[in-house]
Amino acid sequence: MADRFRRALAILALVLLSSQEARAEQELRFKPVPRQKPVRLFTETELARYNGQEEGQPIYIAVKGVVFDVTSGKEFYGKGASYNALVGKDSTRGIAKMSLDPADLTHDTTGLTTEELQSLDETFNNVYKAKYPIVGYTAQRILNEDGSPNSDFRPEDQPHFNIKEEF
Repeated sequence: MADRFRRALAILALVLLSSQEARAEQELRFKPVPRQKPVRLFTETELARYNGQEEGQPIYIAVKGVVFDVTSGKEFYGKGASYNALVGKDSTRGIAKMSLDPADLTHDTTGLTTEELQSLDETFNNVYKAKYPIVGYTAQRILNEDGSPNSDFRPEDQPHFNIKEEF
């Protein structure tokens, strides 16, 4: 009888242990993933609000139509900082040309040299994507000029853009 009792206890212990392990595994498997800030679509006017001029406001820069939160680099992008001219807009051309000329602070890449385009890609990947979180995209990247959705837009067809490597 004692032998039977020990076996029953051992089986009960195994059942309890395996059910605890199963619960722990289930908790891990079904634990909610912390949500990140939603990715937004920014118009030029909306993006301009994040130009580093207001204390406590995030600082955003768009490169190749991707909006990055560069607030953690405010010593470079904040009010009065050396690269403040780049923020609050899509500065793709300026980054490609390493230029702060207001005429270059645009999304337009028309006429850039091979070296400038290569520099743009390197900076996009090794600086912005590597260091700063993506918070959205510029509207001109996926909308027509009249504001309607561009049904023909395919990110993978955009010049110097590879959606597979973006995230």
